[in-house]
Amino acid sequence: MPFDRDALADAVAVHGTVARIVLVHVKGSAPRPAGTSMLVWPGGSSGTIGGGQLELQSMKTAAAMLQSGPTITIARTALGPSLNQCCGGAVTVVTEVFDSQRLEELQSDFPGIYLRQVEADAPALPATLRAKLRRANAADVPLSITLQDGWLAEAMWHPSRQVMIYGAGHVGSALARILAPLPQFRTVLADPRAGYLDNFPVGITTVAGPWATALAQAEPEAAHFIMTPAHDQDLELCHLLLNRDFAFGGLIGSDTKWARFRSRLAALGHPPEQIAKITCPIGDRSLGKHPQAIALGVATQLLHFVPVHRNKPARMDEKERSA
Repeated sequence: MPFDRDALADAVAVHGTVARIVLVHVKGSAPRPAGTSMLVWPGGSSGTIGGGQLELQSMKTAAAMLQSGPTITIARTALGPSLNQCCGGAVTVVTEVFDSQRLEELQSDFPGIYLRQVEADAPALPATLRAKLRRANAADVPLSITLQDGWLAEAMWHPSRQVMIYGAGHVGSALARILAPLPQFRTVLADPRAGYLDNFPVGITTVAGPWATALAQAEPEAAHFIMTPAHDQDLELCHLLLNRDFAFGGLIGSDTKWARFRSRLAALGHPPEQIAKITCPIGDRSLGKHPQAIALGVATQLLHFVPVHRNKPARMDEKERSA
């Protein structure tokens, strides 16, 4: 799991100062693997490092750091003897405090890698670690989180896919909230209606313009879920989607609706094999028709059927943000 600078920057923009807790080393049995992280700010948090006493005590440390410093700590803990957790393993936890100035100052000689000194008495960057980071830059898989001689390195890229949701009604908003915490997806929720994009959590990018404008901004390998308030708008988005590249297309509706749409899309000039790239109905019918149940089925469908791809930034200090 990578260092997600975008999610951290979004949290800092909302809360001002944010602590990031990350498991940098795990030995034996533990609730979550190395690389798992969470964010903490005054009065709230997002993510989890596994719950229990480890998370509780780590959050208390983060809260104290937010009030009075320091800006970085490292703690090594045996879960059984120290915290009475039945996992029995041992973990090393690094907690860092970020504000907008610290985010702007982040620099690295290794594109796509967040490297920093986490122990005050650490020696100069070891040559072996420097060579490892250089090899990681040219690799096709992200660097695993690495703690060596007081230096910590994390990949700044990870498998992710843009997910476009058209319609912030009951199902669309529920789906966006389910997908937002999942690191393999970058969730975009589009709706031109006034008030429909209010009060969504960090991790959801909202687009208030026309449906077609939002679709035009989508990445070629995005997944699309069409659930506007009107069938004519749904049809127009399906038509536009079939005229461009996409990884997955989903349309909310019944078998009857899809039969009519297939005929209308064919009349617009789309061949059957192209029309078949859109899935309708979406989700799992056995879960029922409650909006949250439909959203759960759609999220499961997405997890099962849409593989993800690399998203690797060119440089650590160059941040690409969705419009």
